[in-house]
Amino acid sequence: MLFAVLFTDNPDHAQVRADHLQAHIDWLERHKDVIQVGGSLRREPSETPKGGLWIAQADSKQTIDALLQTDPFYLAGLRQSYEILHWSKANSERQVLI
Repeated sequence: MLFAVLFTDNPDHAQVRADHLQAHIDWLERHKDVIQVGGSLRREPSETPKGGLWIAQADSKQTIDALLQTDPFYLAGLRQSYEILHWSKANSERQVLI
């Protein structure tokens, strides 16, 4: 199953993000079989991220939930909240590389 995971960061935690960014990126690379696309969300390119988005593939929401709780950003307290949503690709035949 495909999932979209939306994260909202705690306000004023930009330094937490900066301090744990490399560990988070390394962690994403180790879990690329599940988290196929990930990245930060911001209102403007020059602003501090407000949260993040993952496109993930797993057997269940519980698998995603358990995995994200091992993310360095989550462990460091960056995340204020998150939502795991079932996601269906509009054109399942279309293959893209982002």
